[in-house]
Amino acid sequence: MKFERREIILIVGLFLFMIGLIPFMAPVYAVVIVILMYFGIKLYVGKKRKSIHDDVGEGICMECGSKIINKMCSNCDYSQE
Repeated sequence: MKFERREIILIVGLFLFMIGLIPFMAPVYAVVIVILMYFGIKLYVGKKRKSIHDDVGEGICMECGSKIINKMCSNCDYSQE
């Protein structure tokens, strides 16, 4: 997991969420909930990003929109032959 700039927004948002939880529960529980939310969101985003990367592969063909494999489009390159 790599730290990126947008994670600052996530951390600030979770911190504000934690402050909002403190009047309703003990601060220790609020901190635990926010930490679990942080790692849950990081795990979800990582899996989603990997899924998108696996679907796209090397890229997408500009003509038909299919996945490019071995620098060749599976639809366009076969139709030209």
